[in-house]
Amino acid sequence: PGCSSVPRRSSTTMVAGKKDAKKEPKPKGANLIARDVEPRKLVAALAAHLKKEGKLQLPKNSDIIKTGVFKELPPDNNDWFYIRTAGIARRIYLRPGTGIGALTKVYGGPSKLGVKPQHHTRCARGHIKFAMQQLEKLGFMEQSVNGGRKLTSKGAQMLDRIAHTCA
Repeated sequence: PGCSSVPRRSSTTMVAGKKDAKKEPKPKGANLIARDVEPRKLVAALAAHLKKEGKLQLPKNSDIIKTGVFKELPPDNNDWFYIRTAGIARRIYLRPGTGIGALTKVYGGPSKLGVKPQHHTRCARGHIKFAMQQLEKLGFMEQSVNGGRKLTSKGAQMLDRIAHTCA
């Protein structure tokens, strides 16, 4: 109000020869990869693709599995395993060499300790390992030489193709 003579900078103005750090989204017709698409859209589209394909085997007790000790009930969504598998594939696409232990940290949550302060708790490992094994059977993932897992070229192509369709 009192400083009306000072011009405001927009996100496209130059500051010391550099543009501000805002990235513009790629146009729809551009060559999109999985990094360029909003994560929720990509994971939902990939989960729908995996479910429609029908090759992904579900765990025997997927209706009663709790995803961690910090959870009271199993997931409400019947397609939770497809969504988790799609999320794991996206994570490994972005960071090859990620293992089961790192993913348990990512999908972990707060422990309920009553009146004590909450701490981060890792999630269960079994469903993550099963999802990775299913992706390996489909040929989308393989074990990395340096530990962890990485996507094969077939898996990366699938993610990029789905990213291009859901953008």
